[in-house]
This record gives sequence, structure tokens and C-alpha cells, in this order.
Amino acid sequence: MKVKKLVQIAALTMSVAILAMGCGSVPANKVFSAKDLNGKKIGVQLGTTGDIYATDEAKSDKGTTVERFNKGADAVQSLKQGKVDCVIIDEQPAKSFVAKNSDLHILSDPFKEEDYAICIKKGNEDLKTKINKALSEIKADGTMDKIVKNYIGDTTKGKSPYKSPADVTRSNGKLTMATNAAFEPYEYYDGNKVVGIDVDMAQAICDKLGMTLNVQDMEFDSIITAVDSGKADIGIAGMTVTKDRLKNVDFSDSYTTASQVIITRKK
Repeated sequence: MKVKKLVQIAALTMSVAILAMGCGSVPANKVFSAKDLNGKKIGVQLGTTGDIYATDEAKSDKGTTVERFNKGADAVQSLKQGKVDCVIIDEQPAKSFVAKNSDLHILSDPFKEEDYAICIKKGNEDLKTKINKALSEIKADGTMDKIVKNYIGDTTKGKSPYKSPADVTRSNGKLTMATNAAFEPYEYYDGNKVVGIDVDMAQAICDKLGMTLNVQDMEFDSIITAVDSGKADIGIAGMTVTKDRLKNVDFSDSYTTASQVIITRKK
């Protein structure tokens, strides 16, 4: 019995030591503003504008490195584990991540301001014109504002879900939207259905165009390829217009303004 008890005590002591080592392995936060990024390891979602901005930081300072992840959630988990020093990502998804992780917070100053737009196959001027017209109409009649408020805002969230008009016809075919459903509140899964600001906006556009919306979820860095190859008609995923992206696709008018922010550990 004594031997068994000694073994149990030894095992317990080892477990406590391992836990203590695990807790102590996460370094203290050293990023308090954008000025502190030099020499740090930055986590980003692959192919996003956060990736582009972080890469620019790394080019200007050889001590700065970029860790790329297929999903923003993976970058955030790496931050929690101390494997990266911060994460650069869009503001609204950042708020969702921080709301679920009390040990993280968003730095008060936005890192970059940007506009989101819909990507369309290069040279498809007919579709681009139709998308811009429909987009202009849902902005003018207040539909776009209602869609955004249904997903963002403490007092308005969930109170104005978008519903297609009863008299809409779907005689003009199908519009396939490529997205990355890991970007709450713009596109994410609710059960087995992709929902969010971008999805409702695309549905409202289809209602104006008399088309049926087909949503395809894929990796973010596959969206432009899908549109360029014709596998998708449009790409919507909180996507910013950049010079590099314009080499492969065209973009609609902007539908919202957003910010890139920096997430860090609180301690």
C-alpha cells in the first residue's frame, strides 16, 4: 500500500509540474501598438489583406516573421499558445474571437482601413454592371444597412433578418458565390448552413437580378482562382481590392468599410 501511495504521489507531482511548465510556456505580451511589430512573429489567415500587410512589415524589418494559417481561428489559437506574438485580422471577426477568449484583446488603434468589394471574373463587364446596379439599389433602399445591423450591434443584432420579397422570380439562372465560411459575422456556419452579412447581401443582389444564389465554401486563397476559372461567378468574403488581386479579377463597387486590427494576449 505504501509503495502504491508513493507512486500516486509521484504521478500527481509530475502532473502538477507539467501543468506548471505549460502555464509558464506562454510568454508575456510585448505588442502594445503597431510600432511594436518589429521583430515579432505575426499570425495571419493565408491570402487575406492581413497577410499582405504583415508581409510588408516583414519585408521592412528582417526580424519580423509571418505565420500563415488556413483559418483565422487557427491563428488565434496559436496566439493563445504563445506561438505567435499577435494576429492581424479584420475587425469584426476579431471581435468574435475576442468575445470567446477572455485572455485576448484588440488594440485600440486600427491597423489599416479598407473597403470590401465583390470579385468578378476579369472582363465580365455585363455581370459587373448588373452587380453594381443591384448593389446601388440595396444601399439606396436601406436593405444593406438592415443586413449589417442584423449581425453587428448590441441593440440591433438578430432583430432584422433579411427575407427575400415574396414576388421575386428566379428566371435568370444561378449565381454561384465562392466564400470562406470562417469569417464571422460576414460568413460563417449556423448549423450546416452558411450565413452572414455577405450571404444576405448576395441573396438581396440575386433577388434584384432574378437569380438563385448558390454558396460554395472553400479556403480563402482559393476564391480568386475559382472566380478566374469560372467555377464561381463571384467571390465575397470580406475581400479588399488590392493591386495584386486586380491582376486576376475585377471588383464591384465597395459595399462596406472595415478595419484591420491587431489581437494580442492581455498579459
